[in-house]
Amino acid sequence: MRQAGRIVVEVHEALRERIKPGVTTADLDALAYEIITKRDAKPSFKGYKGFPASICASINQEVVHGIPNKKRVLQEGDIIAIDVGATYKGFVGDAAFTAGVGRVSQVASKLIETTEGALFAGISQVYAGKFLDDISGAIQDYAEARGFSVVREYVGHGVGRQMHEEPQIPNYRAGKRGPLLKPGMTLAIEPMVNEGVWETKTLRDKWTVVTKDGKLSAHFEHTVAVTEGEPDILTKL
Repeated sequence: MRQAGRIVVEVHEALRERIKPGVTTADLDALAYEIITKRDAKPSFKGYKGFPASICASINQEVVHGIPNKKRVLQEGDIIAIDVGATYKGFVGDAAFTAGVGRVSQVASKLIETTEGALFAGISQVYAGKFLDDISGAIQDYAEARGFSVVREYVGHGVGRQMHEEPQIPNYRAGKRGPLLKPGMTLAIEPMVNEGVWETKTLRDKWTVVTKDGKLSAHFEHTVAVTEGEPDILTKL
């Protein structure tokens, strides 16, 4: 899984450099596919339940599952969330980031910073002996204290030999403690944070999820292992 995670990080670094006005989301997808396959890995997303691309590329009010398209051209001031999965020798790495395209508004910048901060607030709770809801509560508290809302319809998840495994990991308190965290668990923690209301809707393509009020959304994710000690982030160099 660590090797799969390193491939995902390599894709992230390449795409961060490529994100500029005038670039299409199809360009980003092609670059991700090239890197993943050159590393003898497979794009985890491509073909998953019919998804047609190697990455999810979600712009502005799009929350998750945006489909790359040669007609989707990045514009100055946009924000874009990139979600990448790579399967290497039967194990999955999964991570996401959000970046601004050129100069972005103050609220967009704050939203991006808050969402990344919420991710690390959740990761700070990944210790053996804690409960799943400790992660969820930390994410919710961090985001809401800064004036934003956390999406409820889409959550994090276990990850390993499959991209989506148990347990589900809400980004808000779900009213129960959830499983006890134990060494060896591997979790994809992924807050999706909205500028306005937390409610979402799905577009006619049956994939792209957008904010119900049309305001901005950001998304960050890491694959993290529970150990006997500190949280082990598998999707970083």
